[in-house]
Amino acid sequence: MRWDHLFDDLAAQLEHELRAEEADLEHEEERLRLGRLAIRDRIAALQRAADPGARRVRYRSRSGEVHSLRPLTVGRDWMAGDLDDRSGTQGVVPFSAIEALLIDRAHVAESLAASPEAPILAARLGIAFLLRDLCRRRTPLTVETTTTSVTGTIDRVGRDHFDVAVHELDTPRRERDVDHVRVIALDQVLVLRL
Repeated sequence: MRWDHLFDDLAAQLEHELRAEEADLEHEEERLRLGRLAIRDRIAALQRAADPGARRVRYRSRSGEVHSLRPLTVGRDWMAGDLDDRSGTQGVVPFSAIEALLIDRAHVAESLAASPEAPILAARLGIAFLLRDLCRRRTPLTVETTTTSVTGTIDRVGRDHFDVAVHELDTPRRERDVDHVRVIALDQVLVLRL
């Protein structure tokens, strides 16, 4: 009879030790996963959040202004979606323009959620690819940089810069209406308003 209790006690201790070891491994794996998170991952997690209030990303730009955007697409180094301003426009924000994300305490856990295993195509596309598409479509836009704002149409896109034919936003791009061409460094862009 005593042997039965002894073996039951040993089995319980062994099971407890195994569970503790598994829990330690899970905690260590979670610490490693969190250590690899990038701002892109946090924004993509908020975009997938179940709570509609969490899907709006508030951020402070390098200019010091606080903005809000509901991401519809999250690329490798940019996000695009509905801007939260009175104009109801859509915009593209490079991650390099973000000084800080402003996440409500209730949504922090959602921003840390693991991403799905299969990344979507947009997650691999850089902002230069997006700008080339806007260039092909001849989309008129407003480019806000760290120092100024300019309206026009993208003429060409290089590796680290792009050319904007500066003209009035409500005027189609015609050579006679172009005031000048501005070459803008990609790392100076705060937002592209479409």
